Amino acid sequence: MKKDHAALRPPMGWNSWDCYGPAVNEEQLLGNAEYMAKYLKQYGWEYIVCDIQWSEPNAGKVASGREVPFYMPFAQLEMDEYGRQFPAPERFPSAAGGKGFAPIAEKIHDMGLKFGIHIMRGVPRQAVHQHLPVKGTGTTCDKIASSTSICWWNADMYGINADLEGAQAYYDSIFELYASWGVDFIKVDDICNTSEYFTL
Repeated sequence: MKKDHAALRPPMGWNSWDCYGPAVNEEQLLGNAEYMAKYLKQYGWEYIVCDIQWSEPNAGKVASGREVPFYMPFAQLEMDEYGRQFPAPERFPSAAGGKGFAPIAEKIHDMGLKFGIHIMRGVPRQAVHQHLPVKGTGTTCDKIASSTSICWWNADMYGINADLEGAQAYYDSIFELYASWGVDFIKVDDICNTSEYFTL
């Protein structure tokens, strides 16, 4: 009996980090989507992914406006009243007025493509320090955060203690938000213990 030994095809797409680091904006994101739709979609390419720090208004820049390939420590992020990150309208104008990534997702879907975003594990430090409520609960972001669970290369987030009341509710709330925007793909970063180094 003959069997089909063809390998499963991995997701095929474009990630903004590889061209723009943390600094991609709406025009660049949609421009690359248009290129993919025109030249690559027919070969199976389908995902357009907006990488890290889309909620940071000045990502990839210092005060002088000079571009830099790293993160600004403890930057102020665009968030809602529940500590959930929103696209910075300075970089993604269509997100203004609480629309989030919905307008961009719609345009990308209209091209016959799928839209993805990057997230870091945990809850924004900014939401923790402001004691913002976790949607649908009687608790706040500072009550679910673990201040010793941090990422050594990016200062935006605290880890979440999954055993605490409201921890799962926070994650449920952000994925509910992303689904409402029409997000198809999530790249979750820093999910291992990045506080330890290993040598061979």
